Amino acid sequence: MKELYPGDQGIWVQYLQLALQRAGQQVMLDGIFGPKTCAAVEKVMGSSGKCAVKEAQWNRLLPFLRGYITHEVKAGDTFFSIAKMYDTTMERVMHANPGTDAGALQIGSTVVVPLNFPLVSGEVPYTSLLTGWIIEGLQARYPYLQVGTIGRSVMGTPLWSLQLGNGPVEVGYNASFHANESITTPVLLKFAERLLEAYADERMYEELYPERLFEEYSLYLVPLVNPDGVDLVNGLLTEGFYYRRAVRIASGFPDIPFPDGWKANIQGVDLNLQFPAGWDMAKKIKFEQGYNRPAPRDYVGQTPLSVPESTAMFDFTRNHDFFLILAYHTQGEVIYWKYLDEEPEGARRIAEYFAKVSGYRIEETPAASGYAGYKDWFINFYDRPGYTIEAGLGENPLPMEQFSKIYKDNVGILLGGMTELE
Repeated sequence: MKELYPGDQGIWVQYLQLALQRAGQQVMLDGIFGPKTCAAVEKVMGSSGKCAVKEAQWNRLLPFLRGYITHEVKAGDTFFSIAKMYDTTMERVMHANPGTDAGALQIGSTVVVPLNFPLVSGEVPYTSLLTGWIIEGLQARYPYLQVGTIGRSVMGTPLWSLQLGNGPVEVGYNASFHANESITTPVLLKFAERLLEAYADERMYEELYPERLFEEYSLYLVPLVNPDGVDLVNGLLTEGFYYRRAVRIASGFPDIPFPDGWKANIQGVDLNLQFPAGWDMAKKIKFEQGYNRPAPRDYVGQTPLSVPESTAMFDFTRNHDFFLILAYHTQGEVIYWKYLDEEPEGARRIAEYFAKVSGYRIEETPAASGYAGYKDWFINFYDRPGYTIEAGLGENPLPMEQFSKIYKDNVGILLGGMTELE
């Protein structure tokens, strides 16, 4: 964890401010460690004149980023008294401890206590760090959530996967193939959180019972395909070998702003141009455009599946039996649904449904971008519906202010990826 001091700025400060907000302090999420943030740190820590944030302070604040705390049971403790102690609800505590006998808590045992706030924030930029905290918190709050990894990135960061449900029909959604499109990561995480909340409370979500969805479908989410690139764009990666190499790569493309224009993985390979579906044509097109070497965007790599992130997505998909996939990108409010002239059965009908519930347009992928994508390969190889969803409007990276609208627009697509299958 990075030590923070007054005057510091950046993503770490935003995460500090998010934790302080959740701890009851009124601070802005502006990423500036100013007097108000300093005062909030002092108040939470109970230490006047000391607002540096080091290991001890982070340890106090991490529960507000992970969304839970652990409590050692003492004599007289009950789920009700523990919930009251941490200003949460007994129901939350019960959901997080399904194997614990609420009437006979064992002194010295540990109880997971979910804190009383939504875990997935729509206000701060996402990184591998925040994504990991959220996934840990979701699993702690909802132990029946199945969490795994499909591989590791170039820098060794886990590529997380979530499984909701155990039904016979598998579907797969992913986000953040491109480094400057990370607003799509919380879209999938928030969807998971909302479904899990409704499932735990035995209530409907968007007029559907998650229990029925989980009996019929297995929903797999890979919320952060390109963690290293996302960390570069959003300011978590600012030093070291990989950062310096990215700076060198970017210097060869001065017309692409750095780091905001970076789409590739940390090696300068565009992950969505790495799949064996017209890869040679993609190479020809992109080389002619000048992307014939590692670049912030549009370099196809030396061969298909030549970097760990694309290989992990390929292997993960091959190891499952997905009836449909969604690949989340930004921006344009567009749904791409074909690969060349290949149109899987039912794909148009589902695309039209997605357009209806989201307000997005249905389009065919432009020729210059119509090859070697994950969706392209899925359609070509499986002859099943696959969709690239271009969420939001504007210039990447989209501001987090768009998150609420993007999520609202896409809930119907995320649910329809299951319910519209026949």
